[in-house]
Amino acid sequence: MHDDLIARARTWLAEDPDTETRDELAKLIDAGDVTELSARFSSTLQFGTAGLRGELGAGPMRMNRGVVIRAAAGLAAYLKKNGTPHGDGTAGLVVIGYDARHKSADFARDTAAVMTGAGLRAAVLPRPLPTPVLAFAIRHLGAVAGVEVTASHNPPRDNGYKVYLGDGSQIVPPADAGIAAEIDAIASLHDVPRPEVGWEILDDSVLDAYLARTDAVLAAGSPRTARTVYTAMHGVGRDVLLAAFARAGFPEPVLVAEQADPDPDFPTVAFPNPEEPGAMDLAFARARATDPDLIIANDPDADRCAVAVKDGGDWRMLRGDEVGALLAAHLVRRGVSGTFAESIVSSSLLGRIAGKAGLPYEETLTGFKWIARVDGLRYGYEEALGYCVDPEGVRDKDGITAALLITELASGLKEEGRTLLDLLDDLAVEHGLHATDQLSVRVQDLSVIADAMSRLREQPPTELAGLAITRAEDLTRGTETLPPTDGLRYTLDGARVVVRPSGTEPKLKCYLEVVVPVAAHADLPAARARATELLAAVKRDLSAAAGI
Repeated sequence: MHDDLIARARTWLAEDPDTETRDELAKLIDAGDVTELSARFSSTLQFGTAGLRGELGAGPMRMNRGVVIRAAAGLAAYLKKNGTPHGDGTAGLVVIGYDARHKSADFARDTAAVMTGAGLRAAVLPRPLPTPVLAFAIRHLGAVAGVEVTASHNPPRDNGYKVYLGDGSQIVPPADAGIAAEIDAIASLHDVPRPEVGWEILDDSVLDAYLARTDAVLAAGSPRTARTVYTAMHGVGRDVLLAAFARAGFPEPVLVAEQADPDPDFPTVAFPNPEEPGAMDLAFARARATDPDLIIANDPDADRCAVAVKDGGDWRMLRGDEVGALLAAHLVRRGVSGTFAESIVSSSLLGRIAGKAGLPYEETLTGFKWIARVDGLRYGYEEALGYCVDPEGVRDKDGITAALLITELASGLKEEGRTLLDLLDDLAVEHGLHATDQLSVRVQDLSVIADAMSRLREQPPTELAGLAITRAEDLTRGTETLPPTDGLRYTLDGARVVVRPSGTEPKLKCYLEVVVPVAAHADLPAARARATELLAAVKRDLSAAAGI
């Protein structure tokens, strides 16, 4: 076993094109560090519907140039087998974007070289830019596929590889399995041509086209008066968001200076995710000093948008479900047509808003790869701060255009002497108070997640918080409207719970919702107290049932 492990590590070392990871691996081999080598060579990072994501380092279980070159070669082979050349005989175009994380630019260049070597055309965005710019560029340039090098809001030592096909949507089955099979067929990196020239570095015309497209998000002549504090969370959103806000005529956002510049080490936060405790503290401090109308935050690749508001004497984050409902209500008020869609883990309030407006509504599996594929989509959102407000321009979540739309809404309410919280109160009275929460457990050992799911399947709860479970669904079997996925859904009398392993992080996620009827605005405090009590009890009972 030891000799085989060392032999596999030496074979990998001989092919590794990166001096940094070569040195790292050579030291592990020389030290005979079987524990660390086993962790890196026990398997390979699995390519799925989230693409690839993992910690940077040497070996097939880490993100590195060797893994990326194999992934790019597998993607190129898949594209060539699936008829990507255009009718005029020219090769299909693959457009590549990247964020400001460690190694992102290297991974983007390697991908471009592999595509060129495979006989495809490759174009790389001019610098680190938001993921939605890449999603836009695929459709704008008529590409057959796109790759975004990003780990979104993961920790600093992670990176990732997200793949889109020519419709501008992220891959779904069976494309993921087809690409994975082609990756597995790559015997050696020496078999993958990587010319040093032949691909294109795009200029700013694609970015300019994206910014021009943002005009479609806002209503002509709408108020543009709301003042914002903005944090880029050490990511790539700042310059694009500022340009979009200036173009729209909003007041220039006040920046959280400590987090404004791209920094792959994310020095001011434990996790560069606006949802994580402490991540918004600097933004709150800036807001206390400047008294804006709202706070806007992007995650590091700017495909998510977080919103915070003043509530009483201080600031608080709105939940993703609250922002999702606000944007939906705003679009309904503007008279839009088309389908409203969300994932199964998001609040059922969207369905009630759409239903009352006479608009089509659909639920999908988790992830924008599913939401973006809904026929006739006009608006889609997911509770994890993802909003698609312009599906004709960007068929994915987009933290820039979502920021524009929520700021337009805040501006209109400001003109009426009202706030986002006032509109949320109105929605609660009209549709019932939909309160959501999440029980999320981050683990070191993935077997903890598997054990919890097995326990819930073998000994399913019959009630939570004293509410009877009226329907229990094991989503691995699929439903009439959903393909199979690893998840459990419980419908209760006035509540709903979805339990699923995260697709991108070592987490078990449980999504909780309770709905409390509200007769009038005066009843809201009591309804909120009841919702808080119910959510705490559901969380407690579910935790016990899952053994977490």
